[in-house]
Amino acid sequence: MPASIGSGTPLPGEVRWYQQFRRVQIVQSLEAIQDLIAVSLCVGLFCVMVLQMRILFSTLLMAPQFHAITADILFILILVELFRLLIIYLQEQRVSIGVSVEIAIVSVLREVIVNGVLETDWHQILAVCMFLITMALLMVVRVWLPPTFAGVDPEKKVSARMMKEGPFANH
Repeated sequence: MPASIGSGTPLPGEVRWYQQFRRVQIVQSLEAIQDLIAVSLCVGLFCVMVLQMRILFSTLLMAPQFHAITADILFILILVELFRLLIIYLQEQRVSIGVSVEIAIVSVLREVIVNGVLETDWHQILAVCMFLITMALLMVVRVWLPPTFAGVDPEKKVSARMMKEGPFANH
C-alpha cells in the first residue's frame, strides 16, 4: 500500500488530484463564457429596443395617445440604460451602482406615470416616495464611499491592464 493513500503526505513526485487542475485557465474560461452571456444579452436587448422603436413609430402614425407614447419612450430609455450597464460590465468587469440606481429610479417613475398618480392608492405613493428617497440617498452616499473594500480599486487595475494590453500599450 503506497504511503500517500492512507496518510496526508504525498510521495515525492506525486501530484494530488486537485493539483492537476489549472485554476487560471478554468477561471479564464468561465470569464469568457460570462462575457459571451453578457454579449448575447446586449444583442437581445438591442433587438428589443429596435422592436420597441417600431411600436413607438406605429403608435405615432395612428391617433397619438400621450399616455402610451410617454410610457413607450420611458421604456426605451430604461432599455438604453440597461444596455449601458451591460457595456460598462463588459468594459470594466463590474456592475455600476450609479447606473443601476438610475435604472431603478426611472423604472419606478415610469410605473407611476403609466398608472397615473391620481389613480394610485396613497399607500403605494408613500412607498414609491420612500423608495425614491432611499435611491437618492444611495446615490449621494456612493460618492463618499471608498471605491471598494480594503483598498482594492478595480478601476485602477482595469486602467493599468488597459494601458498594458490595450491600444495605448507600448509595443
